[in-house]
This record gives sequence, C-alpha cells and structure tokens, in this order.
Amino acid sequence: MARAPDLFGDTAPEAQPAPAGPRPLADRLRPQSLDQVIGQDHLLGPAGTITLMLARGSLSSLILWGPPGVGKTTIARLLAEAAGLHFHPLSAVFSGVADLKRAFDDARDRRRKGRGTLLFVDEVHRFNRAQQDGFLPVVEDGTITLVGATTENPSFALNGALLSRCQVLVLKRLDDDAMERLLARAEEAEHRALPLTQEARASLRAMADGDGRYLLNMAEQLLAIPPGGEPLDPVALANLLAKRAALYDKDREEHFNLISALHKSLRGSDPDAALYWFARMLTGGEDPRYIARRLTRFAAEDVGMADPRALPLAIAAWETYERLGSPEGELALAQLVVHLATAPKSNAVYAAFGAAMRAAKETGSLMPPQNILNAPTKLMKQLGYGEGYEYDHDAEEGFSGANYWPEGMDPQRFYSPTDRGAERAVAERLAEWQRLRQARRRR
Repeated sequence: MARAPDLFGDTAPEAQPAPAGPRPLADRLRPQSLDQVIGQDHLLGPAGTITLMLARGSLSSLILWGPPGVGKTTIARLLAEAAGLHFHPLSAVFSGVADLKRAFDDARDRRRKGRGTLLFVDEVHRFNRAQQDGFLPVVEDGTITLVGATTENPSFALNGALLSRCQVLVLKRLDDDAMERLLARAEEAEHRALPLTQEARASLRAMADGDGRYLLNMAEQLLAIPPGGEPLDPVALANLLAKRAALYDKDREEHFNLISALHKSLRGSDPDAALYWFARMLTGGEDPRYIARRLTRFAAEDVGMADPRALPLAIAAWETYERLGSPEGELALAQLVVHLATAPKSNAVYAAFGAAMRAAKETGSLMPPQNILNAPTKLMKQLGYGEGYEYDHDAEEGFSGANYWPEGMDPQRFYSPTDRGAERAVAERLAEWQRLRQARRRR
C-alpha cells in the first residue's frame, strides 16, 4: 500500500503503511476534497481550470508547477478520486526505469479490468530525457493519465515532446489570506489558539514564505507549548523558531527571475523597487560580484551616453566592493543601484553598436578610403595612401567633414542620440556637424 501523500506538495515512493501513532498536524489537516484546498482558486474555484475539466469529464495529463508546500500532491490525489482513477504515486528522486515499467504494466492490467490510472510523479523534472520519453506512448494511448509535479520551470526542465502532451498548470505560492486560513484550521483542530500576539502571528505567516506545510509544522511546535503563558511577540517567536531561508537557487529560474526584476526596475527608473530586488538577491546568497557585473552591463546598455558618468561609477562601485568586501562593500553597490535607477536612460549606443555589427557582417572586407590610410613606405605614398587627408585640428571649427566610409558604401546613420540627459548636447553637436558636412558638399 502506498504511503499517503503529504498535504502541501511532496510525496515519497510507495512504501509499507506507516505504524500507528500520533500523526503530524499537516497530515491530520489534509484536505478530503478539492474544494477544501486553499489558495488555488484559479484552478479549483467554480470557474477554475481543473473544475471545468472534471465537469467536462476530460481530465488531461497535467504538469503542476509551483513552489514547495502549495498543494501539488494533494491536488493530484484528490483529482484521482474525483475522476474515479487509481492513484499511483512515484517520486523521481527514488524511482528508476524498473519502477516506471512496473507502474505502466500495472496500469495496463488495471485498464483491461476497466479502471484507469492517474500516475503521479513528484519532482518529475529529475527524470532524464530517456525516462521522460518513456511516458510518451502510455500517455498517448491512454494507459495512464500523467500528473507530474515540479518546482522547476517546465520549459527548461522537461522535454518538449512530453510538454506537448500535457497541460501545464501553475500553482501560486500561498498568500497571506490563505496562510491565515490554514492557521485558523490548525487552531480549530487543536481546540486552542496559537500563543501569539497579532504582530507575531503576522511574523509567523511571513516566516513561512508561502509554504503551507512549513507554516503548519511551525504552528504544531507552537501549539505544543503548555497553555497559560504570555503570548509570544515577534522577537520571542524568532528566538523560538528558525526562520525559513528565502527561496533562491543561484543556478535555477529564481536566480534569473530576480536579476530580471532588478534590471527592469532600474530601466523603469524605480530606485526603491531596484533596491528591494538587490536586497532579495543578497539575502538569497547571490555573489555580489555577479550583481556588480550586471549593474556594469546596465550602465553601458541602458544608461549609456545619457549619463556618461554611470559606467565609470559602476567600475568604481565594483572596485570598492573588491577592496572592502561584505557587508561594507555592498553599500557601494547599493549607491550604484540608486544612481542607475535615477539616471536618464538611453540605449542609443547599444542599438547603434548592433546596427554597426550587422552592417560590418553584410559589407565584408571593403577597404577604408585612401585618404585615411597610413603611408609609412614610399611605395604606399606612390599608390596614393593618405592623399587628400585633412587634419581636423587645422580645419575651421576643428571639423573637416571629410569622408571616412569605404569606397562603394554610402555613409550610414547608426547612432541616434535621444534628447535625455547628456545625450541632448551630443545630439546638438551631431546636428551641427551634419550641417557643416552639407555645406562642404555644396561648395
């Protein structure tokens, strides 16, 4: 007999029944029907995706994607019950090809007897490509209805062929209201209130960081405190319970989500949001050097000539961090974050460089015009190298307006400065030089 899956997301491989004895609070509060699942109304509400599937009698294979502790395993188990399917749980962490083959064979036998199988695979992204491909024929011919659970982005973690046969449903981290409802259920089940002040109760919900299972585990510890004492305030609560580490994996999707949020907050000129995402990355354990490198890139790419000081300031902040280390050096990076967010923005150089690279690839190996070639030898002078070159410092207004483009290629316009920040003055200079060029051509 398979062990019952956990309330909010993880399951173990099939095992012997657990011995009788006290059951954890999270296990005792496991929902008994889909309408008891908290926090996923977009899937399980009256107009939810899963609700409508069940109403149509057309349950397809699914990938449930969401953070830990939000109900992936519970939903899969209850789905099987609602659809009249046998629930067969597997964990990709502990299972291999032999386990999959046995599960498929059992499903075929069950199908011959007139009953379908919902095969639930927790951590499905941990199966390799060949193992994932093994699901394709049994999903296609209806031997199983596959429900996979993953905390990783399916676009990166799962084969395209498997994804094309499944519908991806996104489960949300539990919000504050959902967490409070869980606490109320725990108090009702234990017939006593949590020994917390209102401020500490809010702190408890924040400590769980959207993970319902983790919240109930902490609540169980608090409900074990003998009644009659003073309610715990936030400081006493923090001393009693270990704070949950923020969800952040430096080589997975959360890493890229947060650097994207930082970059876009900077581009959107919101220094407060940018500081928040910067702090989130630091508290998640990100290497400040990585952040410094990305901020330097932003200075060149998104601020550019609108504030030419931004790039040397980025290098200075990076160097300050290298000299001071953490945590003192992080203040220099915070100052850089604020400067970049509040600086005028221009990607004109970035766009111009891209256009110039495309033109260079398209035009091949055109030679520079002879007037700007060096002539270090007598032969080269005889061939006309450097002939007609005009020294701009000797020209009127320090500008000769000579041609610097290859023969056979018309002058191009790659760089179009904006009217923001320092680039406004650059635009004015370029316009004046263009006027002088046109005047020279008319002479």
